[in-house]
Amino acid sequence: MKLHELKNVAGAVHRKKRVGCGEGGGHGKTSGRGGKGQSARSGSSIRPGFEGGQMPLYRKLPHRGFNQAAFRTEIAILNVGDLAALDAKVTEVDAGVLATSGLIRKGETSVKILGDGELGRALKVTAAKFSESAKAKIEKAGGQAIVG
Repeated sequence: MKLHELKNVAGAVHRKKRVGCGEGGGHGKTSGRGGKGQSARSGSSIRPGFEGGQMPLYRKLPHRGFNQAAFRTEIAILNVGDLAALDAKVTEVDAGVLATSGLIRKGETSVKILGDGELGRALKVTAAKFSESAKAKIEKAGGQAIVG
């Protein structure tokens, strides 16, 4: 299939609504804008939440509280078994190596290593946090677990 062979699905394309072309067309006289008033005028738009000058609801309600979510630091979670899947040439592991290998998202800098799985070779792993079992497994394989 080529680009010039593509066609729209039946019913996907509608003709433009022609307003103001007489009563017979169904959209004559007021052209679907109802009666008189602000919304009938050209260029009219009323912002969301506007209540015609009445004190709007969002200003009547109290705004209280504080949300810690904006200051939260996201920590990527990885298991020792995932480190075993890395390329055999890799001996030093940090967030950059994990991102390029696709184990964590690019831009994530904080990583916590958990102890699920087994590690069969010595790796020098630098991460923000380690679980006790992960640290033990990395050191048992002859590697280092560096908090940093």
